[in-house]
Amino acid sequence: MPGRKQDCDLDEQSARQPQPERVAAFRVGLSAESRAALMLLAKGFRIAARRWKTPFGEIDIVARRGRVLIFVEVKARANIDGAAFSLTERQKHRIVAAAHAWLARHPNDGACDIRFDVMLVAPRHLPRHIPAAFDAGI
Repeated sequence: MPGRKQDCDLDEQSARQPQPERVAAFRVGLSAESRAALMLLAKGFRIAARRWKTPFGEIDIVARRGRVLIFVEVKARANIDGAAFSLTERQKHRIVAAAHAWLARHPNDGACDIRFDVMLVAPRHLPRHIPAAFDAGI
């Protein structure tokens, strides 16, 4: 049946289409990460990587200033307070595991002072940078 194959192709194609709310969240995340990166640049950091992916998870921003290397999680919410309370223990573990992968791939960075920072982003507010937001024991 010739029409049957075409129907299956359409079903497979529509199954691969991202949901509109996921596309919107992705765009908000990219915008928030860009705003956070600009804030870090204004503070004298150099961005080493953005959206660095590992099998363990993703680091939103890796940046350095002098001998300080920071792994930054960007949290975007409708308000700063909502962003502040959105980082879970599971996410912290994922970020730490990804940081270990970064250090394995960039062994010279092991000599840096390592920090885990959070950037809180909300509409109509400057991003709020929280240095050393959590300790990972690295």
